[in-house]
Amino acid sequence: MKLRVSAVQYHLHTIASFEEFEKQVEHYIKTAEEFAADFVLFPEFFTTQLMSIDKADKQPITIQDLPDYTEQYRSLFIKLAKQTNMYIIGGTHVLRKGDRLYNVAHMFYPDGRVVEQAKLHITPTEVHEWNMTPGEDLQVFETDKGTVALLTCYDIEFPEIVRMAKAKGADVIFCPSCTDDRHGFHRVRYTSHARAIENQVYVVTTGTVGALPKVDFMRANFGQAVVITPNDIPFPPKGILVEGEINQDMIVTADLDLELLYKVRESGSVTTWRDRRTDLYPDWETK
Repeated sequence: MKLRVSAVQYHLHTIASFEEFEKQVEHYIKTAEEFAADFVLFPEFFTTQLMSIDKADKQPITIQDLPDYTEQYRSLFIKLAKQTNMYIIGGTHVLRKGDRLYNVAHMFYPDGRVVEQAKLHITPTEVHEWNMTPGEDLQVFETDKGTVALLTCYDIEFPEIVRMAKAKGADVIFCPSCTDDRHGFHRVRYTSHARAIENQVYVVTTGTVGALPKVDFMRANFGQAVVITPNDIPFPPKGILVEGEINQDMIVTADLDLELLYKVRESGSVTTWRDRRTDLYPDWETK
């Protein structure tokens, strides 16, 4: 099984209307469609661009306003997934459930279905400045191109959760990210490589670029898209199929071959998934 993935280095800048956001999203989607992508990944928190739209009453824009765009966001991506016959991972969008806010990754199926995965590990900024609540369960999602998981930014820094995703059957981890400096970017990047090696899976990640001068905590962004492989003979020596130019407005595309994963799990130079010492340390397996 082969699948083609595109990852968007989404350029954040001030906009005046939802229509501007829609046109920018459509530009990236059309580009991925021209490359015949099966999946396209947007970054974490890219919908905060909507917070740059001036409110009618001129009151300060806050994270509490972002869920007001949920229906427009969902309708846009449902329409585009149906039109292009692609799976679209619409980055993350903030949802309000009761009196709580969640940072939620969405995947839009070509048939109109939508699945959600709330971010499970919340950063101090998300907790103290935006009062986010962590999700409570991990899911993997079946597609006609294989089984995938959606783990957002900080999630990839925790080995246990990716072990769970792999044990549940995921071969590709999509990791929408948003980091504001080199330190945060490299935390996500280095741990993405580690998770690919440990679990012999592909990791596709991307981040926001540009700036939102009117939106607190989104004024600085440091991002790059990359498609990461295990480090073994069938793959590139550095475990990188493709990567973008740091902090540039662009999209990258690569082909993933799932059969190569299955081969290295059975007879690779190392077989890290098979060689886990569960007699020495706890691990998670499907029942």
